[in-house]
Amino acid sequence: MDVGMLDAAGQALTVMLQFDRLMYLSAGVILGLIIGILPGVGGVAGMVLLLPLTYGMDEYSAFAFLLGLGAVTSTGDTIPAVLFGVPGTSAAQATVLDGHQMARKGQAGRALSAAYVASLLGGVFGALLLGLSIPVLRPIMLYVGSPELLAFAILGISMVSVLAGSSPLRGVAVAGLGIMLAMIGGDPQTGTLRWTLDSLYLYDGLPLLPVALGIFALPELCDLAIQRTAIAGGAGYDVRAGMKQGAMDTLRNWWLVLRCSTLGAAIGAIPGLGSAVVDWFAYGHAVRTCKGAAETFGTGDVRGVIAPESANNAKEGGALVPTIAFGVPGSASMAILLGALMIHGLQPGPGMLTKNLDVTYSMVWSIALANILGAGLCFLFSGQFARLATLRFTLVLPAIMSVVYLGAFQGSRDWGDLYALLFFGVVGWTMKRVRWPRPPLILGFVLGEIIERYMFISSARYGWEWMLRPLVLLLLIMAVLGLFRPLIGEFLANRREGLSIRTFGRPVVRLADLFYVVAISLVAIMLVQATGWEAEASVAPLTIGWIALICLSVSMVNQVFRERSTGKPPPGSAAARRKVHMDLTADHEGLPSGLVIRRAVAFFGWLAGFMAGMAAIGMLPTVFLFVLAYMRVEGRERWSLVLPMASGVMLFVYVVFDRFLSIPWPATVLGRIFPALTVLPSI
Repeated sequence: MDVGMLDAAGQALTVMLQFDRLMYLSAGVILGLIIGILPGVGGVAGMVLLLPLTYGMDEYSAFAFLLGLGAVTSTGDTIPAVLFGVPGTSAAQATVLDGHQMARKGQAGRALSAAYVASLLGGVFGALLLGLSIPVLRPIMLYVGSPELLAFAILGISMVSVLAGSSPLRGVAVAGLGIMLAMIGGDPQTGTLRWTLDSLYLYDGLPLLPVALGIFALPELCDLAIQRTAIAGGAGYDVRAGMKQGAMDTLRNWWLVLRCSTLGAAIGAIPGLGSAVVDWFAYGHAVRTCKGAAETFGTGDVRGVIAPESANNAKEGGALVPTIAFGVPGSASMAILLGALMIHGLQPGPGMLTKNLDVTYSMVWSIALANILGAGLCFLFSGQFARLATLRFTLVLPAIMSVVYLGAFQGSRDWGDLYALLFFGVVGWTMKRVRWPRPPLILGFVLGEIIERYMFISSARYGWEWMLRPLVLLLLIMAVLGLFRPLIGEFLANRREGLSIRTFGRPVVRLADLFYVVAISLVAIMLVQATGWEAEASVAPLTIGWIALICLSVSMVNQVFRERSTGKPPPGSAAARRKVHMDLTADHEGLPSGLVIRRAVAFFGWLAGFMAGMAAIGMLPTVFLFVLAYMRVEGRERWSLVLPMASGVMLFVYVVFDRFLSIPWPATVLGRIFPALTVLPSI
């Protein structure tokens, strides 16, 4: 970094430390934390709403305001992810795996504290990397083309061999199914409608929000309703001690924080990958590199919180790289920032790295200061947040269910979002119940469109020579090693223990194994339908579908014919490692299976009733009646508590979703019968 850049960085810091800029930055940070807590809303919606407010500001204040919000959204979303197992945004999905398990063990304060310190260090380190990399941005970014982006996506898919724990083939198959779900809708090359079921809602594909909330959020809420206890159960804990321990955990794992922050900043700089996968990359990296991670991740290991949280906050610094250097937004929030650049007369490209270098460095300082302020505020209040884990389920569940349902409606603001949420909620709970890994499904769904797009561009531009580019070769080799590493590791471990890699016996079919039949039948039906499409529209679905079908078939044979040990394997043995499951598992010990099923049906029945009420009388009356009825029927709560709670949730939903987000609510039966009532909100 030369003297001119140091002068520009110093000048930008002086400007950003002025009182009015700090006020704008603080306002953005507070709004970003609030928005991050709300499932399904996300920083993009907040930045869109705040963009008009920046018209009258100078460029330093405007970017401080917007980046203050965008930089800390992934800090606020840690709260619902840890406490309720509900990812506030797609960037918090990996945090759920260990963070929520820690909350269930009475360690919510420790998990939140570790997450906030990791977010602080990751965000500052990501901003530092951005500042140091500015002199070499352009040559690096110019080298990365569609083949490299495709190889990065394939490397991401290879992570499923780790995220699937003891069943790498099952993980690859589930990821393939996720990719196929991402291909639903109109083919971008030919316009062929793929797997739309003649539904107009599916013409543009499935939105991420209802799928992610259905797969991850609803199953955790359903299990809470089944257990009928507080999130932390009967576990007692010292909040203050837990917060101190969480902070020390992060500092002790400083090398993991640096690695994952670097990874987050690098992935954030790749246009198209974005925040929906960076946490999975970091989580998979931690599983592979941390000592003993294969045995402890997914069970409440604090390192499983530190890794994705440090990467999440570092990604914003990386996402600024292509935005500033080329005008290519590295994420959806950066696309909004690009609009702000245009509004204030700034042109992305060489000018931002020369004559407007002070403005560029003001963005770097905004991200660093926002992370310090946001993580500091959350750390101060994490003790109070952690106490939510000790409340009765009837006090938290109806409010969270309402917000999740309304957050899912943000997907495309269509009734289909609610149907998709309910459907994938049932699928997600079933997968959790039968111990099928859910992370690969989401990772495949996020990367599916990216893989198909860059595969088409790379093949059309380079033919098959795209696989011979040096960086592509390196990434593909890493992906292959990632896919086969669990199998190779298990083989070597068995050899050391004098065992064969697999011992087969008489076939044993469990009820859970019938899920294989369902998955294989679904993939087979989708393959049959794909054979009738044009070549350009069918090549990717057929390729992915056959890989998924083969992996499912081999995994099913292995599961049915594998000899099962009756005793508990020794800790650290190959047999013990095979039992590791990189996902939250259903914890229904002590409850009869019939009771579990009845309570699960009742839970999803409440959600179906919510949809019916929304269609009949509108959103706000439904929220009030839903909270009231749930608390009275499920918990026999007293009226003096039920009425204020129902009124408070309705008021919160009105202010946030109706007034602030201005959601266009669908027409209701009541509104059609009595048109005069349509002047009331949501009717």
